[in-house]
Amino acid sequence: MLDNCLTDALSCGIPAVETFAAGLRQDEAAVKAALATPWSSGQAEGQVNKLKLIKRQMYGRANFDLLRRRVLLAA
Repeated sequence: MLDNCLTDALSCGIPAVETFAAGLRQDEAAVKAALATPWSSGQAEGQVNKLKLIKRQMYGRANFDLLRRRVLLAA
């Protein structure tokens, strides 16, 4: 199924879709493994994104103690 979708996307004539499909084709083993496993790293990625957002809001003034305090207060 994935092979058919990628083949169709590579020949659809829309440059953005073709580029995306080519990238998926390069990492095809990783994409298939991600679709086959029952777990996800989405929760961890969300927490990392939240930390980066808080740190960016502090304009680079975040030492560990201040960042920890902001994270705990945001929860």
